[in-house]
Amino acid sequence: MDQTKGIEYLRGKLSDRSQRVNIRYKQYDAKYVDKAVGITIPPNIRRLYRATFGWCAKAVDALADRLVFREFDNDNFELNEIFQMNNPDVFFDSSVLSALIASCCFVYISPGDEEGIPRLQVVDAANATGVIDPITGLLKEGYAVLSREDNGKVVDEAYFLPERTVLLRDGKITETRSHVVPHPLLVPIIHRPDAVRPFGRSRITRAAMYYQAYAKRTMERADITAEFYSFPQKYATGLSQDAEMIDAWKATISSMLTFEKDEDGDKPILGQFTTPSMSPFTEQLRTAAAGFAGETGLTLDDLGFVTDNPSSAEAIKASHETLRIAAKKAQRTFGSGFLNVGFLSACLRDDFPYKRKQFYLTTPKWEPTFEADASTLSLIGDGAIKINQAIPGYFDGDTLRDLTGIKGARDGR
Repeated sequence: MDQTKGIEYLRGKLSDRSQRVNIRYKQYDAKYVDKAVGITIPPNIRRLYRATFGWCAKAVDALADRLVFREFDNDNFELNEIFQMNNPDVFFDSSVLSALIASCCFVYISPGDEEGIPRLQVVDAANATGVIDPITGLLKEGYAVLSREDNGKVVDEAYFLPERTVLLRDGKITETRSHVVPHPLLVPIIHRPDAVRPFGRSRITRAAMYYQAYAKRTMERADITAEFYSFPQKYATGLSQDAEMIDAWKATISSMLTFEKDEDGDKPILGQFTTPSMSPFTEQLRTAAAGFAGETGLTLDDLGFVTDNPSSAEAIKASHETLRIAAKKAQRTFGSGFLNVGFLSACLRDDFPYKRKQFYLTTPKWEPTFEADASTLSLIGDGAIKINQAIPGYFDGDTLRDLTGIKGARDGR
């Protein structure tokens, strides 16, 4: 009995989800225009002082730049070769960045050249979706938009099912590719999945978007107030009704103005309105930065607020403990996704339906989240010597590389 949802269902699902994804990409690109909130500044004036912030991009990049995939260990099925032939420097970084922004991305696996190495293509979450199996993390069926026109109209599509991939152009089937792989050749790479949201959660949370919008509003108000701060408003009282009116711009820029007494001997009184202070805006901006930093695991220094003297590597690592834990969590979920990509790619390459359990010995390896400096290397070296004295052979070259990220001269790799 056919249990698939069908391509029309997946098209509708993608249409419902793509708007949320596009909003987060706009937030990352600092192109999202927030709604004008306020009761004092006219909208036409606010538009002249539109603020732009890159805090959401900083939250994503601060984590993405620390997630560096190294290789698969115990690679019994030669998965590393598949990824090495698919431009790994771009592939892994693109997958990680896209998944952090939109909560997930998808890898489209297609037959390769005459050597049989499959081709891997990253598809963002605004152009792909599917029905996921919560146990394996693989899709039961999938759908992807492979190309669009400049106006966004869909041109090329692909519908993924176990043992076949259906290609469409302008809504009509052009080719059906059969294969032996028992799963659809579209694999999700997911950031922080759970039982409620199997496709994960974005690094750009609603709270992060709020704090960034709050900071943008603060800067817009500060820019408008700065105009009055730069040119304080002045006034003159007691002028005769017959006196010639003073041009406002002349009164602002002139270094000397003359006022004569009238026939009764009275003279005007000059004054200046109190200049608004910029201090409240600075405090507001700092409050927004503190809230954003707490939400994303960054520090105020990461957002441009210098709080202390330059710290050591250990102090920086300690202040980013929340970020380090988030990176370790992301490594586990992304590693599982990349292993699924390798599993299906190996099936397609060898034209054989392997079982997922056959890959249980293969584990993904990542570079350390924080690079070790000279003092850290010294501490690790002393600790390794003492532990090896107590338990001979406990630390070897691979273990030390996992701790330091430095490949030894005798590794031969």
